[in-house]
Amino acid sequence: MKSRKPLTDQELEEWENNRDIGAELLESVRQMKAGKGRVVMSPVISARKKSGFSQTDFAKLLGVSVRTLQEWEQGRRKPSGAAKKLIEIAERHPDVLKEIAM
Repeated sequence: MKSRKPLTDQELEEWENNRDIGAELLESVRQMKAGKGRVVMSPVISARKKSGFSQTDFAKLLGVSVRTLQEWEQGRRKPSGAAKKLIEIAERHPDVLKEIAM
């Protein structure tokens, strides 16, 4: 794999000035229609979906607000220590959380 060095400010500005956003978007749509795209899901969303909980129930189980959970799912904030471990457990063993919730 060839490593890439970061662009200088001047190179980045030149690249931005020469972009055709419309063409890039059109190509992206074509790729999605052809099934070439892929959905990248945050580990928090993946864990919640695997365990089968709504945002409200998953947040309650983790002991956080729904808003905090949404911030984690959207990547604006990151869970800390204990919550992070519970999310990892939910990701690997979703049945464990279902058992705890009962």
